[in-house]
Amino acid sequence: MANTQESTPTKTRKETLNRPKGTQDIFGNDIERWEYVESLCRLQFQNAGYQEIRTPAFEHTELFERGVGEGTDIVNKEMYTFEKGDRRLSLRPEGTAGVVRSFVEQGMSRWPKPVKLYYMGPMFRYERPQAGRQRQFHQVGLELFGLDTPAADAEVILMAMRLFQKLNLPNLSLEINNIGTPECRERFKSNFRQHVEPHLATLCEDCRTRYNTNPLRMLDCKNPTCKAVYAEPDIKTFLETDFTSEDCQVHFAGVIQILDALKIPYRRNFYLVRGLDYYTKTVFEITSTNLGAQNAVCGGGRYNRLVEDLGGPETPAVGWALGMERLMALVGELPKRDLDFYIVTDQHAVAFELADALRGQDYKVDVDLSGKGFGKQFERAAKLGARQVITIGEAEAQNGELKLKNLQTGEQFTHKTAAFLDQV
Repeated sequence: MANTQESTPTKTRKETLNRPKGTQDIFGNDIERWEYVESLCRLQFQNAGYQEIRTPAFEHTELFERGVGEGTDIVNKEMYTFEKGDRRLSLRPEGTAGVVRSFVEQGMSRWPKPVKLYYMGPMFRYERPQAGRQRQFHQVGLELFGLDTPAADAEVILMAMRLFQKLNLPNLSLEINNIGTPECRERFKSNFRQHVEPHLATLCEDCRTRYNTNPLRMLDCKNPTCKAVYAEPDIKTFLETDFTSEDCQVHFAGVIQILDALKIPYRRNFYLVRGLDYYTKTVFEITSTNLGAQNAVCGGGRYNRLVEDLGGPETPAVGWALGMERLMALVGELPKRDLDFYIVTDQHAVAFELADALRGQDYKVDVDLSGKGFGKQFERAAKLGARQVITIGEAEAQNGELKLKNLQTGEQFTHKTAAFLDQV
């Protein structure tokens, strides 16, 4: 790698200590919302028989080259790759390749089918930061291994749609397509090239490259000029003539039949190919009109050859991933949980014992640790929005009592501590 030290502007000490561009701190009210969404995801997944898996944040670079595809933008332009001796390692740019590697390495192919896994965690891509897209971002995803059935495809789509319904997300739409097998796509390539060739000069550089390497991925281009070319009547008519095999068409019809039975609305999008090379047959995206240009919340599909490509036995699979940053942009504010009790005290051993007992009963309890006068402690309780204040001074501690004040009504009572714990 070339030494670029001389051409790099000198950064101030403050700049080098600030968070790197394309990352964010998550705290305060935001982290409560993240925790709520993550806990809801876990509940939904576990209720459907999915188990959590946690894979390393970095893997051998070859895993992503073989799994994601050497011709993809992710591998060619966006991976954080570093070398150590003769090893090349990369921060994971997506979750599926690492989960498949673990499936193979840990012998999960011998488990009862289907094998259902889900994951959560940070991913890394070097790209221009923008709304809903960071250099360190977070994904939640699930994978189902071992079944090549329309029902498996429908289940993972249902899991996503029901999750978003639980979150009351607005203005969502499901787009779905059938891209067939690699053999189907070979038939597609030559015919598609013939239709596109007269327009090559007007296409972007990426599309001209993909014309030779992977024509199907030309349809994933976001350049407005290229999108207009692919919407030309002759190309549009060609694309909307299903090029896949009879087996793939029967499979896709089975998925649609289940979605119809479940009354899940969808739109067939013949331009939907997804950005990764490993997909086969069913691909889908869930988008929201509330997100602007980067409108995909969730995307996935079937990948029947990836396990074998990464050294495992032939194993069909299907899954999806959602971007947490984009999802959180759609999740509204959560109802705030008030502080149930604030303990004003200078008798901390007794106060901690009481707080511990109340927390054990799932009350939200805070103990003043400042050592300030009780008046100041009451002021802090009010600022924190506590509903009730418990006061334990020296006299209360000696008598096994506490004073309870409702900050909303102003009512005050004295209780024996043991009796109070039995009553709450």
